[in-house]
This record gives sequence, structure tokens and C-alpha cells, in this order.
Amino acid sequence: MAARPKKVNLDSPFATAKEGAMTKRVKPADCTTMADVRRGVDALDAELVALIGERFRYMDAAARIKPERGAVRDEARKAEVLANVARHAAAAGVPAAVAAELWERLVEASIAYEFVRFDALRG
Repeated sequence: MAARPKKVNLDSPFATAKEGAMTKRVKPADCTTMADVRRGVDALDAELVALIGERFRYMDAAARIKPERGAVRDEARKAEVLANVARHAAAAGVPAAVAAELWERLVEASIAYEFVRFDALRG
């Protein structure tokens, strides 16, 4: 009798799909080769892109919900988001300047995207 394939817990933070095959990502502290490191980075990049896609779907929703174009840029909300990220970065041991730069660009790109979506929905 053939052995059944081992099931991978897709909810595990270390389960990832690469080119259609399930692999187990090695924790950074357990990496012993550059191949381990690269697999981990590639898997995280795929997860980050998926999360950014979800974030942009929230921008689609915001563009649909906001009643006027002037509401797209909300500096108070931007400041709140950046403060939240700074707090999360500190808790996660992420360099503050790196997180601030990344999120500044992400938020500005999100606002630009939302303007495009807002105009497209009403154009």
C-alpha cells in the first residue's frame, strides 16, 4: 500500500506554495543554507504581495464608499496609519526608519490608486 502524502497545514505561518508544490519554510534562526534563506524570502514575498493586494481591495471599497473626491486624501487618517505602523514595527523589532519609509510609499501609492478608482467609478 502506498504511503499517503503528508498533509500540510496551510494555516501554519511556515507553510507556503511554490510553483504549485507545498513546501515547509524554515524559520530564519533554523536556516543553514542560502537556499533555505532564499526559499523563506521568496515565500514571504509572495505572502506580502497577496496582503498588499488585499489592502488595495480595501482601497477599492473606500473609493466606492466615499461620497466625494476630496475625501480620498485624509491626512489625519494617514498620520494614524503611520503611527500604528510605528508601534507595530517597534513591537516586531523592525527598524523604525525602514517601516516609516515603506509605509509612507505604500500609503501614498494607495491614495493615488484610490483616486484612480474613485474617478473610474464615477466617470
